[in-house]
Amino acid sequence: MKKDIHPKYYQAKVHCACGNEFVTGSTEKAIKVEICSKCHPFFTGTQKIVDTAGRVERFRKKYAQQTTQDK
Repeated sequence: MKKDIHPKYYQAKVHCACGNEFVTGSTEKAIKVEICSKCHPFFTGTQKIVDTAGRVERFRKKYAQQTTQDK
């Protein structure tokens, strides 16, 4: 096996946007992520809707009228 061809392996500290931190192995010393298992909807069972300029409210308002008319 050839020497000195593999990258260095570190104990990396992972920082999530939600504030969660944990340690894992990586070739990077520090990793920043936007979403982790503590805040991901699949693992938490909750849904977060990010409303940009009232789009969610306009969608609900538009389709609420159609569902009441269909009944």
